[in-house]
Amino acid sequence: MSKTLVSHLIERPLVTIQESETVATAIRKLVKHKIGAIPVTNENAELAGILSERDIVKALTKVPNYNLSELPISKLMTSPVIFCDREVFSDKLMELMTKNKIRHIPIVENKKPIGIVSIGDVVNRLLEKSKFENQMLKDYLSG
Repeated sequence: MSKTLVSHLIERPLVTIQESETVATAIRKLVKHKIGAIPVTNENAELAGILSERDIVKALTKVPNYNLSELPISKLMTSPVIFCDREVFSDKLMELMTKNKIRHIPIVENKKPIGIVSIGDVVNRLLEKSKFENQMLKDYLSG
């Protein structure tokens, strides 16, 4: 349990998309990689926004004829983005997600995304910590 959640997550490959690409391209990436959100970058590879399944569903109610496929991502993405750095701990991530009603937080360094944290990642980490603490208490009490 010595490694922080974020330091573990930045080792995973990160899927991003440029803000000029289309919503159809973003949907294909979301499906292919089985992810619920994707960090959006500008021409300098800096974080410009985030596009989630929720953003796409909301857009379906606003765009006439449900024709989102050729729309640039910049028209749907959430911006500005709530993000974190590599030093943040799980409890702070849970607080940010709960307070802002979001399920994904990009991990950013020098304005560039280097990873992403999902609510599932945070819940799993908090469960791991709880199990570890329970085991430590059992070990202490038993001897």
